[in-house]
Amino acid sequence: MAGGAPRIFVSHLSGVPVFDPNGDQVGRVRDLVAMLRVGGRPPRLLGLVVEVVSRRRIFLPMTRVTGVESGQVITTGVVNMRRFEQRPTERLVLGELLDRRVTLGATGEEVTVLDVAIQQLPARRDWEIDKIFVRKGKSGALRRRGETLTVEWSAVTGFSLEEEGQGAENLVATFEQMRPADVANVLHHLSPKRRAEVANALDDDRLADVMEELPEDEQVEILGKLKEERAADVLEAMDPDDAADLLSELPEDDKERLLTLMQPNDAADVRRLLSYEENTAGGLMTTEPIVLRPDATVADALARVRQSDLSPALAAQVYVCRPPDETPTGKYLGTVHFQRLLRDPPFTLVSSIVDTDLPPLRPDASLPQVTSYLAAYNMVAVPVVDESGSLLGAVTVDDVLDHLLPDDWRETDFHAEEVSSGQ
Repeated sequence: MAGGAPRIFVSHLSGVPVFDPNGDQVGRVRDLVAMLRVGGRPPRLLGLVVEVVSRRRIFLPMTRVTGVESGQVITTGVVNMRRFEQRPTERLVLGELLDRRVTLGATGEEVTVLDVAIQQLPARRDWEIDKIFVRKGKSGALRRRGETLTVEWSAVTGFSLEEEGQGAENLVATFEQMRPADVANVLHHLSPKRRAEVANALDDDRLADVMEELPEDEQVEILGKLKEERAADVLEAMDPDDAADLLSELPEDDKERLLTLMQPNDAADVRRLLSYEENTAGGLMTTEPIVLRPDATVADALARVRQSDLSPALAAQVYVCRPPDETPTGKYLGTVHFQRLLRDPPFTLVSSIVDTDLPPLRPDASLPQVTSYLAAYNMVAVPVVDESGSLLGAVTVDDVLDHLLPDDWRETDFHAEEVSSGQ
């Protein structure tokens, strides 16, 4: 190795931006691709998996990488936009090597891989995996209980073997700053075995957020590999409409068993949604919009809107109803838009500023009717009210788009056209 060549631990490269020579961002690093070699020789690093702006994952050869420094990767500017496809001889460094149980050759002791380091060979553009950062102790043990050390690649064995029950805590750590949709995109490209291991390592709320961004067949696959009690917990953490969509894909016996394991209030919301036809306002709506009583103030409304777990579409308006203020509510009185909340004094009662001109939809309204409503009134959400005048929920524009786009839209690019990094 060249004495001045920097050693880089791959966990520090996850999510790092990739730039062309002009300073324009090409995308972000999502993984590294290596090829294992015989005789204990360090694996050769073939390239990077880069997610470009359209969410397409492309392969960037290391021969086109001119710099890896200061939290960024610099390329030659010539990028092949063809979708990345992993070959049988290749290994994803973050997705498949981290958290693996391997054996120290000198002592025969099993250790867990926490990180791996790469280094550029002297006078060449070739890169190799240089060092392995490992922790002694049983898999899943707390880090402080096991000694950590950095060893040469040749000092360990076991990377070439298929491993059952591989951990995922270090891979999950690389997801910390990623949006759920981006984590879902990473999971989509993992093997079913590795996908299940990562799902088991995510906490319930995080897994619920990620599951909502996955194609339905992968949601069903992951849910089927969780213990039933935990599957019910994850369904409770999902938005009720997303949970209902997922449960509708399951056999009747499995669906009923999971609903029975859920908390009664959560299960009741989901059962109500399952009672509506899929492509109607009732089937599309969420049962958890922001509902306020007439005597609530603008300050109360703004406090509710600030809640970080609300989607922007749900936070764009509040619905004023008579008690009870959980769906199905008392009489629906009208909508107050976020912009109006910003214009009135904090002590103003929301009942005095409701918009009563916008008619609500009935739960049996068709998908074209919902779409036309949103387009006609330039809204991002629409209230759904039953015949008695009670608010049942709200349909948001993102749920409408989910049903308008092709079934496999999550597996395709956001944009059809292919553009090079130089454009």
